[in-house]
Amino acid sequence: MRKKPLIIGNWKMNLTLKEGVAFAQSLRDSLSGKNEVLCGICPSFVSLRDIGKVLEGSGIYMAAQNVHSSENGAYTGEVSAPMVKETGCTHVLIGHSERRNIFGETDAFINAKIKAALSVGLKPILCIGEKLNEREDGRTEYVIKNQLKDDLQGIRADEMKEFTIAYEPVWAIGTGKTALPEQANEVHSFIRSILAEKYGKYIAGNVYIQYGGSAKPENAYELLAQPEIDGLLVGGASIKLESFLHIIEAASNP
Repeated sequence: MRKKPLIIGNWKMNLTLKEGVAFAQSLRDSLSGKNEVLCGICPSFVSLRDIGKVLEGSGIYMAAQNVHSSENGAYTGEVSAPMVKETGCTHVLIGHSERRNIFGETDAFINAKIKAALSVGLKPILCIGEKLNEREDGRTEYVIKNQLKDDLQGIRADEMKEFTIAYEPVWAIGTGKTALPEQANEVHSFIRSILAEKYGKYIAGNVYIQYGGSAKPENAYELLAQPEIDGLLVGGASIKLESFLHIIEAASNP
């Protein structure tokens, strides 16, 4: 039996506090009484507290878009795991391609962030994926395997149960390009096989593996029909309520 699909909207640097609160309230109202899909949103840091109040008791997850590895200290502009936890977040994005490529985050730093998140009970949504040149060179599996090896260094099996893995082919982020559903499914299957080697088939089978490369209403159904795709990490299509609800609707009718 397949898991309930998990649809998470990553707002990135979009939606003001006022806009975000209104969106969250409308989303809550629209999903009231519906439980076919697990749903979450990743607002900006400044909106977390207020949106958390709107979502309280709704069953809609709230995730931060980032977290620092240190509990406190002289890290201007950063936010620690305890601070994120206090806002009401249950999840946190870690290792998003934009953090890796724009801000130069390394796998070692991502690993430290994961451990910081787990230490306060936050559930990591670990993002991994290859660049265009790596795919064209036939190195997709090599890149994915090494990211998982380094990012999950020292992570125990009981901790792995709390994870979501988001496969985001970097060449498809914000470009409008999307991996063919069959291509994405192959990589998801490979990811699960790596997890099975490290943690066993039971845990690997229960980890959610999302697709996160330009998911939108037009391709959501076809992507979610693939057996190894457990959900979607949605970017641009998640900041407009109508398009996000269309994706959730597609997930409700596999």
